[in-house]
Amino acid sequence: MATPLFLRNSLFPPLHHSFLSFPKSSFPSFPSSIKSRPLTSTMMRGSEITEEVSETKEAVNVDTKKKTIFVAGATGSTGKRVVEQLLSKGFSVKAGVRDLGKAKTLLSNDNPSLQIVQADVTEGSAKLAEAIGEDSDAVICATGFRPGWDLFAPWKVDNFGTVNLVEACRKLGVNRFILISSILVNGAAMGQVFNPAYIFLNVFGLTLIAKLQAEQYIRKSGINYTIIRPGGLRNDPPTGNVVMEPEDTLIEGSISRDQVAEVAVESLVHPESCFKVVEIVSRTDAPKRSYKDLFGSIKLT
Repeated sequence: MATPLFLRNSLFPPLHHSFLSFPKSSFPSFPSSIKSRPLTSTMMRGSEITEEVSETKEAVNVDTKKKTIFVAGATGSTGKRVVEQLLSKGFSVKAGVRDLGKAKTLLSNDNPSLQIVQADVTEGSAKLAEAIGEDSDAVICATGFRPGWDLFAPWKVDNFGTVNLVEACRKLGVNRFILISSILVNGAAMGQVFNPAYIFLNVFGLTLIAKLQAEQYIRKSGINYTIIRPGGLRNDPPTGNVVMEPEDTLIEGSISRDQVAEVAVESLVHPESCFKVVEIVSRTDAPKRSYKDLFGSIKLT
């Protein structure tokens, strides 16, 4: 049977919507002042958060001497690239992994700035908080479930797992969260219910709906977030420049995992990325733009 067009040029497992390929100074610093949305009260109702947000946004001073980033899903195809790029830019990294043995074969063991810690996002926020630690300044979530017979897997990882990470951050006072999600998560509202990619992804336990609800949880949590929605993920090196659009805009396109990792890392040092949802693909005919310009072109959400 012929391979559908939208699945070509892609690898199936491990999955972080990797099967999608749609047609057509050595020490970095965080921004010295970022805008936060402090919670005045928080109520939990089932799996939802409701909150009252204070009318004024207060500046949060980030200690630029602290630069430890926790990466969830650090041995995944995108996560390991995030780790590599963070280390290359002078960050200290805590690589959160489920399998320590696998991590030692995939990640550099001789880098003093890298610490490998056991962390399973499905095991709850208390254990995750221990793994993240009070010395972490930000969390990058690059997790993704592996396809199989368990139709609840997307919810365990992409929904509940992400929520667990957010709650761990709230317990620790870590106020910077980067999520790598996917375009088309809100495909139904975009009129894309018959888009082949939207249909295919949701066959696996309503994956995109699980991701969308996790995004909504982050946005209500009061934490300083950047949600990155890449197109179909490619393992090959970049062949074009990054195109960045507002949420619920892109319905096709692909991008190298190297560029997705780069966008995640760059979001840490550009205040223009705060409290934003961005969608990214790469195009050979797109002009080269700075990340300050790219993030600055997207409105606050």
